[in-house]
Amino acid sequence: MKRLILLFMVLVLAIPVMLFAASDSDKTYCEELSALYRRYIEDARGRRFDVEANVAMEDCKKGNTAAAIPVLERKLRQSGFSLPKEFTP
Repeated sequence: MKRLILLFMVLVLAIPVMLFAASDSDKTYCEELSALYRRYIEDARGRRFDVEANVAMEDCKKGNTAAAIPVLERKLRQSGFSLPKEFTP
């Protein structure tokens, strides 16, 4: 019985750690996409200001990666860039 309780406690304590690690990697990936977008697309000559991409980059800064990543991935793909990795929520 003690083993079962111990196992349960370990699982309960491990879940937030796993969720934090996943969100941390999403944030890092979002920042990578933002940097790629800024460097190669936003700063390109003759480009107009893209409100959708700008909102996505702001979402990324705020930690709303689920909204930001798909937009930035789409913008980069539309401009002919390959992505560092695919996002899986």
